[in-house]
Amino acid sequence: MRKTFIVGDIHGCFDELMTLTAQIGLQEDDLLISLGDIVDRGNKSVEVYQYLKSRPHSVVLMGNHERKHLNGVLSYAQEIVKVQFGDGYPAFLDWLSTLGYYYETEDAIIVHAAFEHDVPLPAQREEVLSGSTAGEKYLEKKYAANTYWSDHYQGEKPIIYGHHVVGDFPRVQNNTYGIDTGCCHGGFLTAIELPGFIVHQVRSGKDYWKETQALWQIPVLKAKDWDNMEIPAIQKQLAKLHYIEDQGVRRFLDSIDHWLRQLEALTITIKTGLDAFAYELLSKHPDNFNEAANKFFFRTFLFKSKAGNLTIEDVQRSLNTPNKIVALATEIKITNIPAKW
Repeated sequence: MRKTFIVGDIHGCFDELMTLTAQIGLQEDDLLISLGDIVDRGNKSVEVYQYLKSRPHSVVLMGNHERKHLNGVLSYAQEIVKVQFGDGYPAFLDWLSTLGYYYETEDAIIVHAAFEHDVPLPAQREEVLSGSTAGEKYLEKKYAANTYWSDHYQGEKPIIYGHHVVGDFPRVQNNTYGIDTGCCHGGFLTAIELPGFIVHQVRSGKDYWKETQALWQIPVLKAKDWDNMEIPAIQKQLAKLHYIEDQGVRRFLDSIDHWLRQLEALTITIKTGLDAFAYELLSKHPDNFNEAANKFFFRTFLFKSKAGNLTIEDVQRSLNTPNKIVALATEIKITNIPAKW
């Protein structure tokens, strides 16, 4: 007889998922439903994705973590996973776009995060079902303080959900079953077997999120597009990460800061170089300077220099990324361009 299993927030805990499927005796034709948040925080998000994507008779719902990736709203947990996926990240995003926001069986309704008690299933908001920030704020306005949507649910059909860690064991209330038991934080990975609502659990091996945060700091920092980031954004990033005490990370951040200071100093040399370039161009083309200057991508600087009103502020305002600074310095043959870390 075919069985149905709903598994809570996996968060990249692949080893625990494999242990759990072995423990429940999952068969090839059994239906395995993940209620979302299959990635981020744990140590093997890619492996979890590959398993659930390729396994027959599997369903994955859209959780708020999947939605963050899909919408390009990347905090540290998502940045780590993006680095882990590497060249496979675009295919992962394509797959995420196919995920549904709820699943219904004969025995239960399955969602990732929440359910408006007085709204029919087809009319439920995606941001509520998936637990996005917008959905959370919406429910805060709808329900009184210190109450939760499950406090108000009176439906006959049980709802199985995750998203909020409920402790070591499922939270059963008003015909709802909360089964995020904090696997990535050292808790449990929980599954519910239907139709009997039988609970299965395995203990997490460790606090993966604590370990993962420390392990991936430098790879994530190196993967940032520092070259095309605006200078104020780089300065903001460095200020934001100033609290980090790890020596390896500190050295890397200091190298970025040193590189940035050298680039900012280089803009003074560029301004001088632009004035010299404009003067030489005018000497060679006294009668058709404008035509000659228009051949260069930095022609605005040349026109200003010829008029005698090019300032260092003009240069710094326009060359607002490392790549722009380096590109112009290279074009006007400046040789002391600082090497990146």
